[in-house]
Amino acid sequence: MARLLNIGFGNSVNTDKITAVVSPEAAPVKRLVQKAKEEDRAVDATQGRRTKAVLVMDDGHVVLSALQPETIARRFSSQAEEEGEEEDDA
Repeated sequence: MARLLNIGFGNSVNTDKITAVVSPEAAPVKRLVQKAKEEDRAVDATQGRRTKAVLVMDDGHVVLSALQPETIARRFSSQAEEEGEEEDDA
């Protein structure tokens, strides 16, 4: 079942579609984001703040977030643990 992950400021993404969560500092990631913007495949979910994480989606889109990659990963992990507990209770 698809779950939504909060990536900050009321924005969410489908966890089944996330391929990677990376820092925007590396040159290859900067090129990836720039190319996605040129091709209208970038979704800016930063609400005007500095981009701190880039989520690469399985369909080639990139989502820009103002949250740290570690924060997003922690939320993703805690959500997966909650799903496991729900399955154990069933």
